[in-house]
Amino acid sequence: MAGIDNGTWVLVADGEKALFLENMTDAENPNLRVVKKEEQDNPPDREQSANRPGRMQDTGVQQRSAMDDTDWHELAKERFADDMAELLYGMAHRGRFDKIVLVAAPNVLGEIRDKLHKEVADKVVGEIPKTLTNHPIGDIEKIVAKDLAEA
Repeated sequence: MAGIDNGTWVLVADGEKALFLENMTDAENPNLRVVKKEEQDNPPDREQSANRPGRMQDTGVQQRSAMDDTDWHELAKERFADDMAELLYGMAHRGRFDKIVLVAAPNVLGEIRDKLHKEVADKVVGEIPKTLTNHPIGDIEKIVAKDLAEA
């Protein structure tokens, strides 16, 4: 894969926030501009949990076991992948982009990839399993260009 052409979109996501970028130049020297930002309010699980985990009676006399509590923080990250897939589908359906590169932490990338509609999956021209959401745009341009050139 040579890189990203003019007009190719780049989604940079981490499970809580996402940047939608568009390449305004060529593959050798990409110039990405922000098209859209998405951010989810996802406080740590301890701030979302209502109480301590429940307990249940075991088969033995006087034995009780703790039950796993819901990890609300992790659940919100999974919902974020669903939301990104739906957002990408809507944008692709309206013809907002013809090609897209997905950049996200490996686990988030897998979540998003699993949720993509075929219409969006067919437009994916590259994937980069890295967390770049807190990097400046200039660094993202260099990393994306380098990683896609090596692919």
